[in-house]
Amino acid sequence: MNNERIITSTSEESNEVRNKLIEFNSSHVPNGRYEVVNLCVKNDQGEIIAGLNSAIKWNWMEIDILWVHHDYRGKGHGKRLLEEVERIARDQQCTFIKLHTFSFQAPDFYPKYGFQVMATIENAPTGHSHYYFMKELS
Repeated sequence: MNNERIITSTSEESNEVRNKLIEFNSSHVPNGRYEVVNLCVKNDQGEIIAGLNSAIKWNWMEIDILWVHHDYRGKGHGKRLLEEVERIARDQQCTFIKLHTFSFQAPDFYPKYGFQVMATIENAPTGHSHYYFMKELS
């Protein structure tokens, strides 16, 4: 009898699935790596006002989240985070950085720092566009 079932994963189970895929990928691609690189900016009160979540995967850096609190936008925090993550990526011999954003977020921000659109999915989410960017580091 088949007792397998689909359930909602816990954080620990999700990490186990990620680690299993990393292990599988590493068996097929030499020099496989997955290193989390997360940064944040705090104000004088110790509150997080900006942050960037990313990971190094093989030969690239992948930015998952770049966020700046609305009261602190336009003050260079996003630029500083991008510059720092690029420095880390170069130090780790990454050859490019990739990220994604939506039309209601910051598609005009990234080209200012050398990112180019690789692809756009229209109507995702409905009524908006989903942009994929890349910046060559070599």
